[in-house]
Amino acid sequence: MSVVLPLFPLNTVLFPGGPLRLRIFEPRYLDMVSRCMRESSNFGVALITEGREAGGAARTTSIGTTARIVDFERLDDGLLGITARGEQRFSILEVKTQSDGLNIADVSLLPPEPAMEIPEDLGILAELLKQAFVQVGAAYGDEPPMYENASWVGMRLAEILPLPMQEKQQCLEMDNAVERLRLLRERLDIRQA
Repeated sequence: MSVVLPLFPLNTVLFPGGPLRLRIFEPRYLDMVSRCMRESSNFGVALITEGREAGGAARTTSIGTTARIVDFERLDDGLLGITARGEQRFSILEVKTQSDGLNIADVSLLPPEPAMEIPEDLGILAELLKQAFVQVGAAYGDEPPMYENASWVGMRLAEILPLPMQEKQQCLEMDNAVERLRLLRERLDIRQA
């Protein structure tokens, strides 16, 4: 299915189900956020490959994630702070730039990954995530953890591990949850018992 989304190029990778906190100060993004909140619509987040987050044009990867604003606040510095949640992966078909500098992307929504059980040899990754969630779980709000779901565990680990952005992007682009877990186990250098 093809949809049109305002695109927010960032130096981060957003995964479905993942949290995103942003400080909004550029007029083009203030307008975008206002429109998304008024219309209860999503915007797209894609990793920057060229350019900067603020003040200019940026090129992005071709795969990103839709984001829905779930909360907002006025920050101590007077700027708008938003909290968004990743929803669905997409593939960018075409990008046009409006006169205000906002990128508008024609995207194809990618199907959600099916829930898959974690193979026994990768169970240690779910245990690792349980331990990490003691410290980072609050960022995920009231969403119940799904430690038995290979897709959920792999995406959460890819978010919180200190991986280079290109490797996080590789994890986002993978269509197989078990293969994503195998890649993460390899990066963590966890040997099978």
